[in-house]
Amino acid sequence: MNILVSFFTLESMWMNLKLKKIVERNVVLCIIGAIFYIIFKREGLCAMKKKSYFGPHLMLDLSACDQKRINDLNFIFNFLNTLPDKIGMVKITQPYVFPYIGIFPEDKGITGFVVIAESHLSIHTFVEKSYAFVDLFSCKPFNTDMARDLIIRAFISKKPKVYMIERGAGFLRNLYLAQAAP
Repeated sequence: MNILVSFFTLESMWMNLKLKKIVERNVVLCIIGAIFYIIFKREGLCAMKKKSYFGPHLMLDLSACDQKRINDLNFIFNFLNTLPDKIGMVKITQPYVFPYIGIFPEDKGITGFVVIAESHLSIHTFVEKSYAFVDLFSCKPFNTDMARDLIIRAFISKKPKVYMIERGAGFLRNLYLAQAAP
């Protein structure tokens, strides 16, 4: 009988230990899940129900720009090289900047482009017309107001026109999450 009691005591202890491990594991999984939710929410990955588009596309038509700046290859290279970091984007190439002489002499200017992990940033300048077009598209949300202000200040545009559209209406960020959603 003593052996039988000992067996049940051992089995009971083992079940309690097993149950304790299951509870501990579930608590740890809940904590990990909460951490991932916070990170995903901060990065805009949990906004699938709220955000029904792929990403913001900021476009600026900058007139009355500083002609020295829009005609300076180094300035435009540095602008394209530093802006992604300032707005929380990740550069995956160095900027490419080229002088351009158009069919019409007054169309000469500079074209520049940088590929970012989130999409791209481009600029086309027309020096004699004191004009620049800047395009910033991202699949990741970013502070479009801050980006707009940085771009306008960089080229000292006195007459900026700003357009912001939400690209990819109805785009699903994650098919697996969308299928699992109620």
